Formats: sequence, structure tokens, C-alpha cells
Amino acid sequence: MLHTARAPPSSQQFLAFTSHSVSRASSHPKRRWVARQASSAPPSLQSQQASGELWRRDFPILDQSVHGHRLVYLDNGATSQKPETVIRALDDYYRSYNSNVHRGVHALSARATAAYESAREKVAAFVGAASSREIVFTRNASEAINLVAQTWGTATLRPGDEILLSVAEHHSNLVPWQMVAQRTGAVLRHVPLTKDTEELDMAAFHDLLSPRTRLVALVHVSNMLGCIAPAAEICEAAHAVGARVLLDCCQSVPNMPVDVGRLGADWIVASAHKMYELLESMPPWMGGGEMIQDVFLDRSTYAAPPSRFEAGTPAIAEAIGLGAACDYLTTLGMHRVDAYERELGAHLHEQLQAVPGVRIYGPGPEEGVGRAALASFNVDGIHPTDISTILDQSGVAVRSGHMCTQPLHRELGISASVRAAPYLYNTKHEVDVFVEALKEAISFFTM
Repeated sequence: MLHTARAPPSSQQFLAFTSHSVSRASSHPKRRWVARQASSAPPSLQSQQASGELWRRDFPILDQSVHGHRLVYLDNGATSQKPETVIRALDDYYRSYNSNVHRGVHALSARATAAYESAREKVAAFVGAASSREIVFTRNASEAINLVAQTWGTATLRPGDEILLSVAEHHSNLVPWQMVAQRTGAVLRHVPLTKDTEELDMAAFHDLLSPRTRLVALVHVSNMLGCIAPAAEICEAAHAVGARVLLDCCQSVPNMPVDVGRLGADWIVASAHKMYELLESMPPWMGGGEMIQDVFLDRSTYAAPPSRFEAGTPAIAEAIGLGAACDYLTTLGMHRVDAYERELGAHLHEQLQAVPGVRIYGPGPEEGVGRAALASFNVDGIHPTDISTILDQSGVAVRSGHMCTQPLHRELGISASVRAAPYLYNTKHEVDVFVEALKEAISFFTM
């Protein structure tokens, strides 16, 4: 989804949420929020731990055993699970008013259109957009970034213009810009990591920034390192040299309060957001139905945003589910979700650090720099896939591989890693179960 904001005094953000991003966005077509209305009002005076236990009840898939063990799902960096509210919203659409949107005058079409546009309004409110017209639904974050790259990028960039990325970008925020650079003659620059904390080197960022920089496209929260980039500083510095900014917010929007009016980016992608005037200036990317105003045999005129960028039949049910997810998270309160995840992430980091032979990547919570509730790590002498396979036998689901960040893994001198990524429905007890299972896995390979 794309979000364009008309916000004074400077250009704000464009937000691209994927239409099937309903749980923990994210990361890209993967980490999404799917919500069910909370089964009860959010707890007021309960501990963070009790909140996690309570919220867990809203996710029916978690109530199962895997290989004889209670499921501990820690692969939320790839895809998070769906609360009952979202499942019901999807089911209700297909059972009660399945129809195309914007095209029919009959009752089902009118109801589907209302629900679809209501979802757009809910997303706009969730991220602080000034208008629902700033929101464009896309199939996933990759499509949203490609939309910007293939419209604004190819129309604007010239030979010698510079695109400033980082070594920590997801492939979805690298490959589209590589393709644009090849077509336009633009030059790619990459912000390195700091040696000590393994986060974006902001001193290097400011050194690389120049009047030749036309675009800064950076990750807000790294899906591998967990570090949180100083978005406001990045946007202010980029705009000072006349550059546009795209932020990959797939790992931030579902997990912490994000106000697109304050970030200052020109686009944000949360599996995108930007100034309405900027969207108006961008040509359509895909042609077809729904994105037109008038069609003649030899030419066409195009609809205003957001319709201009939503060619064909959209993912209607997924957008409605996304709206339900926004309702769910709003009911919980994103500040509470953020506080709980920070506590859970600190506990995860502390417990992992205590395991001999474990190397965690990225900054630690104790270093005073922002860190998300995820941990990518390796164990001396054991392949990440072997670790995740043995953990699965204990009912613990984690991710192993290069996390769609091969350049970052090369920068760290590794080919793969293991990632444990808890979410709001996980608990400290589950983190402890995971760590004990990890110790058993290590013993299995080293005995």
C-alpha cells in the first residue's frame, strides 16, 4: 500500500502497506498483521507478562502442539500469526459480501467498496496520515518499492545522480534500485555499519550525503540486526541537500508507534507513505481497469491517486483484513505493544548472551541505541539450518538463512544466521523454552 501525505511544512511520507500485511509487517510480503478484535478490553493494570499471555489467546493457531511440544512461534520476522478478529473479517467478506469494488451499483459491491475504503481510512488513522487518499494498497512491500522505483525513479534520475542505500537493506530495497541505476546511469552508494555496535554508521551517512544525492532509501528497523535508524535525522539531512527519502518500515509499523507526519520521509513502505503532491506527479506504473479516468483507442487519462496506482481488481479481502488488524492493534495500544516488545526483546538478548558459543549480531539493548525485539545469531561450529531443524523438533519455530540480506551477511563475514523474532503474543516463558531448547541442540551437536 502506498500512502501519500499532504503535510506542512515539508514533504512527508508515502506509506506502502501490503494488502496482506496484517500481522507483523514486514518485514515485507511476510511480516504482516492480521487482527481479530481483542477478545477482551486491553488490560489496564496488568504486568507486561500478563499482557502477553492475554493477547496470546486472540491467536488460535498458537493453541497447538508440534512434535509433541507446545508451539513456540518465534518466526515473526518472516510472518506473524493472525488474530481471530482478522480471520473473522476475512471469513465475513467471503461469506457475506464477496464482490468487486468501485464497479458495481448492486448491494454486495457497495458493501465491499465501503469495507475496502474503510480499511484505507483505518490504515491512514493508524499511521497518522492526513487523509486516506495518501494510502495506496499494493500486494507487498516489494511491489511498493518497485512502484516508486519504476515511476519516480526512472522519470527523475539521471546519469551521475546518487542513490544512497545501506549494507543492511532487505533485497526488496536493493534490487529495484540496482535495476533503476542500470537504466538511468544513477550511482549506488552504501552506508556501512559501525564496527562496535553493528548499526548504521551515521557519521559515514553524513559523509556520503552530497548535492549529488537524489534519493536516500534506508531501512527503519533492520530485519536482521534489529537496530533502529534515526529516521528524523536521516530525513532532515537528506532534505537539506534536496534528496527524497524512502523508509522501509516493514519491521517498525506493526511493532511500535509510527507517525508518518513526524518521520519526515517522502515515502514509507510498511510491506508506503508520501506527500500527496508527489504522488500526483508520479505516472502510473501498471495499466488496466480502475486506474483510468477516460480511455480512447489511442490514449488514456488517469485517475487521481490512490486509484492511479491500483490497477485491476485489488486484494479486497486482504485490505479488509488489514483494516481489522489496525483496529486490533489500536485497541491494544501501540505504546503498550512497543513497551512489551522492548521488555521481551531485552530478555531474549540477555538469555541468548548467556549461552556459551552464541554470537548475536547488532547492537545490544544495554548500548543505548534502539533495538527491536529480535535477535539474529550463530553458534560456533554449528550450521544455522541444523540449529533451526533441531529447535523445530522441540516445537520452537525460528528462521535460518540469509534473511534476504545477503550483502549484510557478507559484510559480517557469514553466509547465514538464525533469527528468533518474538511478537506481542509471545512471553518470557516462551523465550526461556527457546533458550533451553537451543542449549539442548548445542549439546546434541557437540557431545
